[in-house]
Amino acid sequence: MRREYSCGAVVYTKLGEEYRYVIIRSRGGDYGFAKGHMEGNETEEETALREVKEETGLSVRLTEGFRMVDEYRLPGKSNVVKKVVYFLASYENQKITPQLSELSSAQLMSYNTAMSKLTFPKSREILLEAATFLDDGERLKK
Repeated sequence: MRREYSCGAVVYTKLGEEYRYVIIRSRGGDYGFAKGHMEGNETEEETALREVKEETGLSVRLTEGFRMVDEYRLPGKSNVVKKVVYFLASYENQKITPQLSELSSAQLMSYNTAMSKLTFPKSREILLEAATFLDDGERLKK
């Protein structure tokens, strides 16, 4: 069994009182979050920051306390298991610039729109957890 290891982030910004999420669309048409393979001696966090920057053009800040893992067999490669670690990351006042060599698009979406677009159930679960984490943080501030 061969293993692949990637890291990425659920990227968000706040517009008014509403959180918006950066959702990428792969060249194959799947909707998800920016992510990619670890390189060299990178930490998980370093990989996530680099991949978000490469795929979306955004310089983000990781939100402390959020980490989720998705693990699955690669389609058409039953002997390859991919593990993806996702963080939560924020940005302000930047333009999303998708890496068109790898992506069809990268767009800012409301929670409901993102939930309707995300291709895989685990991605929807990760977004739900991220949104809950952010909402819980807002309640603690009040």
